[in-house]
Amino acid sequence: MNDSRAARPGGDALRRSDFHYALPAELIARYPLAERGASRLLCLARSGGHEDRHFSELPSLLHPGDLLVFNDTRVIAARLYGRKDSGGRIEMLVERVLDGETVLAQVRASKPLRRGARVMFADTARAEVLGREGQF
Repeated sequence: MNDSRAARPGGDALRRSDFHYALPAELIARYPLAERGASRLLCLARSGGHEDRHFSELPSLLHPGDLLVFNDTRVIAARLYGRKDSGGRIEMLVERVLDGETVLAQVRASKPLRRGARVMFADTARAEVLGREGQF
């Protein structure tokens, strides 16, 4: 995954690698709690600090004029590992499924994959590179 850059408000370049960090497995929710209101909620205070709260407290944290955005996206198993025909390893992160057979993905490989390159996943599934962003 190449380090795409975007400008930060301070002018520094923002890199994808800025978002690579260690997250302890014990902090990752694997299944929803039986009592959903008991779910943990990280609250960013207006002062800039943060507080550990519970989801059941959400109504008391909202003020008139606040905007509440609901995210109903589903998580997919998006990270795939495979091999190029040359034998080189690749890592693919599926960003979006475009149709039944086409995905938009970020690919990490020793050399960029070119149009027409083939990749093998788990010895049974094959994929072909249709192009690169900006090169379609």
